[in-house]
Amino acid sequence: MSGRWTMNKLLKLNHDSVKTDPCFYVLRFLRQAGSLPVKKKGKEMFKNPKRKLYALIFVLPTFAAFVIGFIYPFIRGIYLSFFQFQIVSKTKFVGINNYLKAFQDDSFLRSFWFTIGFVVVSLILINLIAFFVAYGLTIGIRGSNVFRTVFFMPNLVGGIILGYIWHQIFDGILRNLDMPSLVTNSDMGFWGLVILMCWQQAGYMMIIYIAGFQNVPSDLYEAAKIDGANKGQLLTKVTLPMMMPSITICSFLTLTNSFKLFDQNLALTGGAPLKDGIWTTRMMALNIYKTFYGEGRSAKGVGQAEGVIFFLIVVAISLLQLFLTRRKEVQA
Repeated sequence: MSGRWTMNKLLKLNHDSVKTDPCFYVLRFLRQAGSLPVKKKGKEMFKNPKRKLYALIFVLPTFAAFVIGFIYPFIRGIYLSFFQFQIVSKTKFVGINNYLKAFQDDSFLRSFWFTIGFVVVSLILINLIAFFVAYGLTIGIRGSNVFRTVFFMPNLVGGIILGYIWHQIFDGILRNLDMPSLVTNSDMGFWGLVILMCWQQAGYMMIIYIAGFQNVPSDLYEAAKIDGANKGQLLTKVTLPMMMPSITICSFLTLTNSFKLFDQNLALTGGAPLKDGIWTTRMMALNIYKTFYGEGRSAKGVGQAEGVIFFLIVVAISLLQLFLTRRKEVQA
C-alpha cells in the first residue's frame, strides 16, 4: 500500500484499490468485532453492545463463583439460624430460640470475652512491632532487604502447622522452667496465642508500613527540620499523621484476622484447659465450630445463630475502627 495511511482514513475508505490490501480486511474485522476504537469520545466508546457483552463474559465466571461460594451460603446460613435441623432438607422453625440459647450458653459468652481480650492485645502489639520494625528498616540500615524477607516469611506458614510447631516450642520451654503448660493454664494459653499471632502477622503488616513510610514526602521532613523539629516531633507531628492510611489498613487487617483466628487456636491449645465444663481458651470461631458439630438436636441451629452473631460483631467493630481511624487521615 503506497503512502502512509492513518487509521481514520483506512476505516473510511471502501475503494476497490484499498480492498486489495490485506490490512483493509484486518481493520474491517477489528472494527466489526468492536475491538478497534471508533471515532467517539468519552463514555460513547463503551456504548457498543459487543463491548458490553465481552465485559460481561469476563466478569461472569468470577461473579458466579462469588455468588455460589459466598452470597448463597451466607443468606442460607441466616435462614437456617431460625430453624432446628440435623440435615438442611429437614428443618423445624423455632424463631429466635437459637439466638436465645446462644446468649445463654456460658461457653459462647466465655469465648466472646476471651476473643475480645485477645483482639485488643494483638491489635496493639502487632501494629507496634510492625510499625517500629518498618521504621527501622526504612532509615537506611545495611541488609534491610534481607530483614524484610526474614520478617515476612512467617506469614507464609500455614496456621495448623504453625500452631503445632509453637506448641512444641512452648512445651519445651515451659517444661524446662517448671511452669504450667499451655493446655493446663488458661493464662499461658492466652499469651501463647498472642505470641504466635504477633510472630505470624507482624511481618505482613511491616510490609504495609514500609510502603507508607516510603510514600511520606521528604519535603515535609525538610520543612519540619527547618522549623526546629526534633526526631520525636518528626515522628509524632509528621510521620504518624501521614501514616494514618497505612495504620487504618493494618488495624483493619489485624482486627479481622484476630477475630477469625481458628487454625492456630485449634492446633496450639484446642481450647484447653477445661474448667467447670467450659473450655477456657476457645476463641469464638473454634467455639462456633464445636457447637455446630456438637451433640443434640438444636446444636446445629444454635451454632448457626452464633455464627450470625459473630459476623455482626466483627462487622460492627470493623466499621467502627475504620470510621475512627479514617477521621485522622490527612492529605499530603
